[in-house]
Amino acid sequence: MKGLFITGTDTEIGKTTITAGLTHKLSQQGLRVTPIKPLAAGQELVDGVWINEDVQQLHAAQSIGMRPDQVGPLQFRAACAPHIAAAMEGRTIERAPLLAAVRASAALGDFALVEGVGGFRVPLCAGFDTADLAAELALPVLLVVGLRLGCINHALLTAEAIRARGLTLAGWVANTVDAAMPHVTDNIAALNAALAAPCWGHVPRLDHPSAAALAAHLNPQVSPVLEASQ
Repeated sequence: MKGLFITGTDTEIGKTTITAGLTHKLSQQGLRVTPIKPLAAGQELVDGVWINEDVQQLHAAQSIGMRPDQVGPLQFRAACAPHIAAAMEGRTIERAPLLAAVRASAALGDFALVEGVGGFRVPLCAGFDTADLAAELALPVLLVVGLRLGCINHALLTAEAIRARGLTLAGWVANTVDAAMPHVTDNIAALNAALAAPCWGHVPRLDHPSAAALAAHLNPQVSPVLEASQ
């Protein structure tokens, strides 16, 4: 499998919008991109159909004819930690079927963007969390850093956890979560120095964060990723 595992410094810091932007950008560069959100918690009923907003956003960004269930193989109703959401529905998250679903969706294209859930270590079932999922897929990791107070600490701890699993930190994206955050330039400089990985873009707060609008602020450096997977 060629692609990236996309994680973040926390929940609600823009992983999905960044993944959608990358899907658009890389598709423009000629890659058949498969955006995949293996687990999605939080659905609403729209015209008789249960949908997840993140899955819908990624589905809209792709251009190879994926179905929503191929973008989001495992979806739950409650907007909470996936293992809790699964238990509320009397369901379980099983390691092997989840991995098989991700690989089947990735096989539809030639470059997979697999988005995690929450931060890097979110429990899924006994003895298996999202860090284990990333390790099983053995993809290089892109870290989305939500720019707000405390982001340097969160980013460095996450990068340390990624490398402790034997995974490569391919790059990181600075995503503006707090538009009023002071000393943004200094924080990005500190992150650049400490993360020892290329910055793939700094995304400002956007009034209309469409995939195309996000793509304009991203500079994905996928050549090393593609070369490493050959």
